[in-house]
Amino acid sequence: MDEIEIDKLRLRCVIGVTDPERLAKSDVVLDLKVGTDLRKVARSDSLADGWDYRSATKAVIALVEESEYRTVEALAEAVAHTIVVGFGATAVRVRVHKPGALRFTDSVGVAIRRSLADYPASDLTGADLEGSVAA
Repeated sequence: MDEIEIDKLRLRCVIGVTDPERLAKSDVVLDLKVGTDLRKVARSDSLADGWDYRSATKAVIALVEESEYRTVEALAEAVAHTIVVGFGATAVRVRVHKPGALRFTDSVGVAIRRSLADYPASDLTGADLEGSVAA
């Protein structure tokens, strides 16, 4: 499967379980590897035949910056759902890191993989299952 890579998306959101963490936004860093078929766009060289990573990234930014999750796991799942269900990717690997979460580390985070099979058919109704969204 082909992949579109979106690296080091630096955002801010409310994330954490302690009262101080819930009072202000914290930095998070996301990496996305979006599984989709790139053959059609590679042959045509036309954005209309590709997966719309610009719109998907804007949706992820809005989701994260408006979110208030307690765990990076829940945030990662919400991002994966947006990419697969909302934008019709075949699969996605979402990596979410929270810089400074533990002493003596640069960051702590999780990586999850989700595909169409991970979501009920009712979630996928109306989703762009071809992965091709006009730019």
